[in-house]
Amino acid sequence: MPIEAPTDLAEWRKQQRRILLARRLSISFEDRVRWSQTIALFLQQGFPLLSRMAVGFCWPYKGEYDARPLMRILLSQGGRAALPAVHAKGEPLQFREWTPGAAMKPGALGIPVPEGTRVLVPDALLIPPVGFGEKGGRLGYGGGYFDRTLASLSPQPLKIGVAFEVSRMPTIFPQPHDVLMDFIITEAGIHAVGLDGLRVIDPAECARMEARIIQERGLPRAQA
Repeated sequence: MPIEAPTDLAEWRKQQRRILLARRLSISFEDRVRWSQTIALFLQQGFPLLSRMAVGFCWPYKGEYDARPLMRILLSQGGRAALPAVHAKGEPLQFREWTPGAAMKPGALGIPVPEGTRVLVPDALLIPPVGFGEKGGRLGYGGGYFDRTLASLSPQPLKIGVAFEVSRMPTIFPQPHDVLMDFIITEAGIHAVGLDGLRVIDPAECARMEARIIQERGLPRAQA
């Protein structure tokens, strides 16, 4: 039976964010490190073409998956990495190229962003949700920046949600502006997003799907 949507969706989402963030912040440091390593391994096994692409990721915030070790590996293989920066309220994010030695400055919410590096348009995005639903929707922090950014990009990047299982929820009650992920990766496995919702797949099938999506969307895109 379908779950009935709340009357005040904005307030419901605000409450869910508080619950999910508290749950994520309660994870022990040891579990967070172990689960992050497992997610990174799934990404390496299931998405071998990331090393040919410009990959946008997020500096870990409030107990999120830490993508920095994986980014260092991708950089060593010839890939490029970029971090999101808010350059104007209500506008799509910019992605500034990142390397481990890049100069950093505090950005929105005090999250570090590269200073003075070039702007890249990402071919793939590793997006850490506050929560994710069984149909592939993501609950963010409420600012709408990633949804605006994704709506502005053509072709669409490869959209990969990266989260811990404690962030799973039955539904986010997706709205027309909510952009579904292509995949969601947790410490429990690789999940492809399809018409019937999330489906666990093995790395070999994921790599085939990655190659097909990249070909269909004409990625990686040319960078200036």
